[in-house]
Amino acid sequence: MTKLACPRETYGKYLVQVAAKDERIVALDADLSGSTMSCLLRQEFPQRHFEMGIAEQNMVAVAAGLSFSGKIPFVHSFSIFLTGRAFEQVRQSVALANANVKLVGSSYGFSDFGDGATHQALEDVAVMRVLPNLTVLVPMDAKEVEEAVDLALKIDGPVYIRISRSPMEFLRKEQPGSSLLEPSLMAEGQDLVVFANGLMTKTALEAREILAQEGISIRVVNVSCVKPLAEESIRRLAADVQGVITVEEHSVIGGLGSAVLEALALTPKPTCLIGVQDTFGQSAQSHEELLEHYGLTKEAICERARFLMGRGQK
Repeated sequence: MTKLACPRETYGKYLVQVAAKDERIVALDADLSGSTMSCLLRQEFPQRHFEMGIAEQNMVAVAAGLSFSGKIPFVHSFSIFLTGRAFEQVRQSVALANANVKLVGSSYGFSDFGDGATHQALEDVAVMRVLPNLTVLVPMDAKEVEEAVDLALKIDGPVYIRISRSPMEFLRKEQPGSSLLEPSLMAEGQDLVVFANGLMTKTALEAREILAQEGISIRVVNVSCVKPLAEESIRRLAADVQGVITVEEHSVIGGLGSAVLEALALTPKPTCLIGVQDTFGQSAQSHEELLEHYGLTKEAICERARFLMGRGQK
């Protein structure tokens, strides 16, 4: 049986574990602690949890102040509000000041399927990636959520962690990176390479199985750290294949696909970007319904692979 885990719940439980070992860790939330799961830290350490109300801008500014007083603040909200409403404070008080603040954006992409476009962050990676000093992490499963927290604590500076609302399958890495800063080889292949992250890594592995039956060999690479991107590793993993595919639950503008293209600019390969095509989301009955509607599927990866191999239309 496939083992699934809710990344939000895993995050909340793990935050309590690390906070028990480090009294500097505090949590701030914007009236969403029951969803972001920072409520678990509030239950265990109520004096170290700050409910800021629906005031993300103020929350981020307070977190910056706490960081300069020696605390390690983990700041929580839905991805769209944390990166959108509080962008100025993230830029001025956190990134520009290189403050030791950990920004945790929950319910990214289409995972908040019921609330529609206003709650679906499809541009948050691009917004955070453009800011100097800021590390951007997109875990592929609940285990990597824990690894992202550990890495964030090792980094003396701002970090953005993107966490899905939907359950995610635990995935096995064929060749793990030395840390989340390095891409992980999920499965080897000779014809094409697919760079993916988040829920799309599992989708890429599913596409690989289909294409193997057609004689197309796909290398799947998980890229949990979009910034700083391990450019040398990206170039090495793409050097001996005929083409590149990127797939992400994010706009094709400014996210993983853009980062990979930048890394390969001096050694270009035929490349297809799979993501949301410059549009907003919408409400639906399920996460899967939206992924299919916007073309974030194993079938879409297979179509691009056939095209790059000269076997079909784009």
